[in-house]
Amino acid sequence: MKLGLLTVMFSQKPLKDVLELVRPLGLDCVELGTGNYPGDAHAPLEELLASKSKRDALLALLKGEGLTISALSCHGNCLHPDAAFAKRSQEVQTKTVRLAEMMGVKTVIDFSGCPGESDKATKPNWVTCAWPPDYLEVLEWQWAKKVIPYWKKQAKFAKDHGVNVAFEMHPGFVVYNPETLLKLRKECGSNLGANFDPSHLFWQGMDPCEAVKLIGGKAIFHVHAKDSRVDPVNASRNGVLDTKHYGDEANRSWIFRTVGYGHSLEWWKDFFSTLRLVGYDGAISIEHEDSLMSSWEGLTKAVAFLKQTMIFEKPSAMTWA
Repeated sequence: MKLGLLTVMFSQKPLKDVLELVRPLGLDCVELGTGNYPGDAHAPLEELLASKSKRDALLALLKGEGLTISALSCHGNCLHPDAAFAKRSQEVQTKTVRLAEMMGVKTVIDFSGCPGESDKATKPNWVTCAWPPDYLEVLEWQWAKKVIPYWKKQAKFAKDHGVNVAFEMHPGFVVYNPETLLKLRKECGSNLGANFDPSHLFWQGMDPCEAVKLIGGKAIFHVHAKDSRVDPVNASRNGVLDTKHYGDEANRSWIFRTVGYGHSLEWWKDFFSTLRLVGYDGAISIEHEDSLMSSWEGLTKAVAFLKQTMIFEKPSAMTWA
């Protein structure tokens, strides 16, 4: 496995300064944002598409630090009912696939998106219950008319360019758990898979290790190292579908945490062992969204923690069997 980070946590700094800052941490790879929600501070999409010299310079800068690009990230909402919003997300996603091909990057990370309830909608509508029956009608319409047609086309486009699209299973979008991820993959193409972020599964009540087994190593293209902690008292009172602002930490049912601050060393050892068990041996990319820590403290503590729990070397031949 390779240890890296999503550089968005340091978007206010030039990439060269970020690489100098993290050099002592001994990382293997970086994940770069190319637009939409992550922004493109360290991988300006239009500039890189237009200039081979700038692409070569970026790759040379990373190579000089002993780093590779684990993925290009363009998390957006390509299915947004606002046509202008959807178009922007789609253009960034499409251009990111083209850039990935040009730079030899095999994985582009995105959200699956979420449509509205009809062609007249202006805001996304994430269905969370099966009754009254209106909700199931909305869900069926979304998948049949929006989700499958769009991603079937985009999966082919990405495949033609030698790229896998990795979805973060995230509430608020149509792919939010293993079942919906595998449904989209089955309907639209095997080059669609997961950017596996356990933090989003914890607070929904899932066991991420069981989710890894269910999805399987062939459909996991990238992994985020991010934790979350469910507050047992707040969750027992209000459940986990919490719409309070992320900054209201004391009253929320759950918050994102740096790895090790939501779940134990033993849990994370089991997680990485399970990834190895299903055949995943790729990037583990630290995403900092812990509102109780600075980016630097969150990153350095995550690196120290992950070096104790990740599996870096290939297994030795069995001498005992």
